[in-house]
Amino acid sequence: MHAVPISPAYRFYALGLLLAINLLNYIDRQALFAVFPLIKNDLQLTDTALGFLGSAFMFSYLLIAPLFGWLGDRYSRTMLASGGLVVWSLATALSGFAPGYRTLLAARATVGVGEASFGTVSPGLIADFFPKERLGQILAWFYVAIPVGSALGYLLGGLLGQRYGWHTAFLMVGLPGLLLTVPLALLRTPPRGGELPTVQHEQSGYYGSLFRNRSFVLNTVAMAAMTFAIGGLAQWIPSFLHRSHGLDVAHGNTLFGATTVVAGILGTLAGGWFGDRWQKKSGKGYLLISGWGFLLGTPFAVWSILAPGLAACISAMFCAEFFLFLNTGPLNTVVINITNPSVRAMAFALNIFFIHALGDAISPTILGWLSDQWGLRSALLITPFAMLLAGLFCFVCSRFVVQDMALAEGS
Repeated sequence: MHAVPISPAYRFYALGLLLAINLLNYIDRQALFAVFPLIKNDLQLTDTALGFLGSAFMFSYLLIAPLFGWLGDRYSRTMLASGGLVVWSLATALSGFAPGYRTLLAARATVGVGEASFGTVSPGLIADFFPKERLGQILAWFYVAIPVGSALGYLLGGLLGQRYGWHTAFLMVGLPGLLLTVPLALLRTPPRGGELPTVQHEQSGYYGSLFRNRSFVLNTVAMAAMTFAIGGLAQWIPSFLHRSHGLDVAHGNTLFGATTVVAGILGTLAGGWFGDRWQKKSGKGYLLISGWGFLLGTPFAVWSILAPGLAACISAMFCAEFFLFLNTGPLNTVVINITNPSVRAMAFALNIFFIHALGDAISPTILGWLSDQWGLRSALLITPFAMLLAGLFCFVCSRFVVQDMALAEGS
């Protein structure tokens, strides 16, 4: 099949479309946490059961991702992602009809199945549209959807939930995704690898070969520790503001959402910009900017949890989130740089599996259980320790990444 020429304008159209879908991805994902207090009161749940609603999404997300990775390297990535968008949008909307805990649990697990298809193929799609030297900044724009979409999820979930109830909140945030399924399915894409030659591998054994890639393993472990921290904080901070600082659902989610969107945009774009420039100097720039971000953000995360007043809590939270989001574009770009385009979806699938299996698939339930034992404030203090570990693994990974990038390009 002959490659279809892709104009510069169409490349940015593709980026804008994928960014919009990623926004909906995180809106639908985070709206649940905005209405945690409402669901807890309505269904009379413990914090452990409440936390498992978030974990159920992640378990299905990580378990199905390897299958979509295999499919994404063999079949149409746009059709896979479009089908996933239909599934997660409908599952989010149908969460609004859940009469009880078990049906809500099943709906949230189905959301994870749909989102796994998009998560495995979208970074590779973007990498094919743009040159390698700009990839950190381009992926930073794509991953701006994390703070913006999360903030909108908190904001919309909180406001709609407070006014109309949590059932209506799910219905109203889920349906808009269906409008983008056809444009995604019809998206024209460049050949895999973009303008670079693609080396074919024996794909049947490639999942195993990734375990022998030191940079891939260490980078994935760093991302898992980061995901443990961010996942736990994202799911429990709205409840923390409600319980420890007396904010109602709408006010707490609006405040947390505003903090997240400003700090997240600034941190994500700064990480992509500085990462690209640092990378040109040493080949380790993406890992170094991420490592320092984790280390600098750790003390601010501790203070945001321990601060007695709301103003100090939010100020420290802003700084912690800024430094956390520095890594978003760089660490995903590392995955692209150390893998060959012919198997990139499989690499992202394995990365997704482990960062969520060791990260936010377990942290919400662990924090919920610890909250039942010690209280939520004390339980949240395990998250800064995970951030510290993420930074240390970034620095260790930087010792091997230049060699592994050369192997990926020359293999």
